[in-house]
Amino acid sequence: MSSLSFRSSRPDRWVSPRAHRDASLRFLNHGPIQPMEEPGFWARLFGRG
Repeated sequence: MSSLSFRSSRPDRWVSPRAHRDASLRFLNHGPIQPMEEPGFWARLFGRG
C-alpha cells in the first residue's frame, strides 16, 4: 500500500459552509419569499394567498 496522501491547497466547495447573508440583502437580490405551491382557485377568488 502507498502511504502517499493527496492534499489540495483549498477545500472543496461542498465541505466549506456558505458565508452568512443578511436577510435584507437576500430580499434585495431575490424579492419576497414565494410560496411553494400556487394558491388554488378558491383561495385566489377570496383573496387568501
